[in-house]
Amino acid sequence: MSEHKQPAYGGQAVVEGVMFAGQKSYVTAVRRKDDSIEYFEVERKQSKIANRLKKIPFLRGLVALVEASANGTKHLNFSSERYDVDPADDDQIQSEEETSKLAMVIGIGAVGVLSFLFGKLIFTLTPALVASFFEPIVPGKTGQVLLEGLIKFVLLLAYIYIISLTPLIRRVFQYHGAEHKVINAYENGADLTVEDVQKHSRLHYRCGSSFILFTVFVGLFIYLLPFVAIDPLWWRMVNRILLLPFVIGISFEVLQLTNKVRNVPFLKVLGYPGLWLQLLTTKEPKDDQVDVAIHSFKKVLENDKNEGKSGIQGSKVIS
Repeated sequence: MSEHKQPAYGGQAVVEGVMFAGQKSYVTAVRRKDDSIEYFEVERKQSKIANRLKKIPFLRGLVALVEASANGTKHLNFSSERYDVDPADDDQIQSEEETSKLAMVIGIGAVGVLSFLFGKLIFTLTPALVASFFEPIVPGKTGQVLLEGLIKFVLLLAYIYIISLTPLIRRVFQYHGAEHKVINAYENGADLTVEDVQKHSRLHYRCGSSFILFTVFVGLFIYLLPFVAIDPLWWRMVNRILLLPFVIGISFEVLQLTNKVRNVPFLKVLGYPGLWLQLLTTKEPKDDQVDVAIHSFKKVLENDKNEGKSGIQGSKVIS
């Protein structure tokens, strides 16, 4: 199977599982306490407006990120509720969910979007505020912007490193690695078996971790533009907020570009910084974790072939 004919599948690690986004559905597979694998499936529905916006460069990144935040949070919530619950208690969980399923889905999606926006604001404004305190030592716009970028970069690395020390997040990072291995295996035409998938890299050019790093670099160049002021401080904070959509939009295009040129000599190095960051956000997965990722991806492929499935459903496969 040649790479250019394949649809570009994306995924996300969740608690004790992996979510993959297909052409027709979103599917999460999680391993339960009894070693079974349960699926959470949502039909992929897109409005005509969203589809049109996704065709517009620089704007499509914002749409894709909002969509990913909303859907990803629903699947993360499912995995968090299921992974450590005795399957014997599923009937009670299902009964509680049925009473307010619509409100739950809408609420979780909204929380996901708001959490993403709030986190991005904190990550953007905090470095600018901290850099301003050092203005007597590092004066001038260029020095301040470079210091702001350095603080943002250090903050990013420190945050990832600290959370990776917790056992739960470390396992999530292992599932993140499993997700990448499955996509790499698929894109290279390999068999989707645990043995073959494990041979592939846990790093991938289209990863969201790379995108986060690109926002640091893109923001640095945008803030250095002559018309972007840093004084007074309140205006500096305001223009960081106003420029956030541009930083996100351009960073998304950079991510897409690095993926397109990843097999081109000399140009493939553009994606290296993002791959290096993935050395922190992914860990080598165990065989049983790769097995979960394969189950999720195969279900996505099955749904695409069968024109997808409507609604949300759960099912078990004993592995």
